[in-house]
Amino acid sequence: MMRIDAQACTGCGTCVRDCPLGVIALKDKKARIAEGCVLCRTCLKVCPAGAVSEQEEPLAPGVLACAACPVGCRVPPGLTGACRRYRNQDGRLERGMLPLTYAQVQDQVGPLADPLLARPLITAIGAGGTYPDYVPAPYIVTSARDGVEVVTAVTEAPLSYSGVKVKVDTDLHLGQEGDIVTFEGRPVGMVETEEYGSKILALGGVNRLTGKHGFAAARAVAAIANRESIRLKVRGGASLEVRVGEAPVINGQRAGRMRVGCGSATAGLFAPFLQKAADEVIVLDAHITSLFSHHAAGRCLGLEPLGLELCFQRSTPGRYFGRPGQGWGGTDITDPLQIIANIDIARTPVGRTLFITETTGERAALFELGADGQYHPIPLTPAASEALAAIAETCQHSRVSAVYVGGAGGSARAGVARYPLRLTKAVHAGQATLTVGGAPVFVLPGGGITFYVDVERVRPGSFTWVPTPATVCPLEYTMRLVDYRAMGGHVAAMKPFPAHEPKTWSP
Repeated sequence: MMRIDAQACTGCGTCVRDCPLGVIALKDKKARIAEGCVLCRTCLKVCPAGAVSEQEEPLAPGVLACAACPVGCRVPPGLTGACRRYRNQDGRLERGMLPLTYAQVQDQVGPLADPLLARPLITAIGAGGTYPDYVPAPYIVTSARDGVEVVTAVTEAPLSYSGVKVKVDTDLHLGQEGDIVTFEGRPVGMVETEEYGSKILALGGVNRLTGKHGFAAARAVAAIANRESIRLKVRGGASLEVRVGEAPVINGQRAGRMRVGCGSATAGLFAPFLQKAADEVIVLDAHITSLFSHHAAGRCLGLEPLGLELCFQRSTPGRYFGRPGQGWGGTDITDPLQIIANIDIARTPVGRTLFITETTGERAALFELGADGQYHPIPLTPAASEALAAIAETCQHSRVSAVYVGGAGGSARAGVARYPLRLTKAVHAGQATLTVGGAPVFVLPGGGITFYVDVERVRPGSFTWVPTPATVCPLEYTMRLVDYRAMGGHVAAMKPFPAHEPKTWSP
């Protein structure tokens, strides 16, 4: 059993946060383990004070030792192990949480996709896993499709090589590339290179999962993959609340729109509107800010460049590298007129108007140049409002999406076939189709089986984690029986599958 030395315990609460089953609590600023501990040893691994120890004891009556993964939980009657997948039900370990799920997904598409193999016979959701590696997958089923015998082998595989790429559609600044992303104060990922109109966060990965804060990383990855709400913080940057399929909350404010393009693209897309909006237009953007009369789009319309200089570094005429920040357009400009470094009065007559907008059209302002050589705010004209509306209605709503990234090795392949390399080659050659919970995946080229899957195409709750730590992913391999035999498949473990695929079925 697990013991906590009250004198050594500092009451930091790390074990409370990371206990997979929530059976540890603080009492009088000391950690206490309640009933329901399954000896997963998470508390022992994460305690910074070394206050947790393990005392070996024989199995108590009715307690079952789980061998589904290396953790080896000791599961009391009526309870589950640390992964919440296996329950001690009447003296047997049974797969709980979600029932065995059958595939009801669209066919996979791609140059190598075989229509016969596009959809698995069953999914691995609810199937359970295998351990050690050589044990056949928990379900290997066969059935005829269009007169061809097809095999699907499924397993819920613990993957240390796993993580999520979180795509946040927003113009708002989250952090610099490489900035650390934390969950409950612990580093679990980083800010990656931005994609067009989106910020990318990379969470998890084998080095983080096996590092000091691996349990926090595993929990964060599983939560996002299961489309749960989670709070993250970028060190030196934004605070986030993200949930796949919903708009992100950034620094306490729900994001509205995803930009239609960078400032330069916006100038090109809406040039006819911007030409009517004002004598000069600036589109503020952290990537490329545009100065319309100098921009190619403005020059193409015959505009004479006015005498404004911007404080950003110029890239090409009318295009300037922005500086990221919490201001307009994701820049560090908090007052739109701060973007102007100099006004050449000789080239910019008094009375000329200036329209400044964000790429999302969420904030905009109109100014007129006064006799004092300064711009002064004026109400938006109908033409400026029309340009703003054109930009805004072309923007998509901000939302969060994510792809789960996994490397399927070890038991994820050996449980399917005795020659794992043959299975790997078959997947890359299109002779075997890999799916996740029935959803199509993108398999990265090159060695191994590394895949991406859109978590919105997988049933919520299909992912979990185990305190090795690793995340658990439902994997299916579907192939022709003749190819399965050739790769040394566990043919003896196959079971026939009903041709009409009923809603419920037990082998």
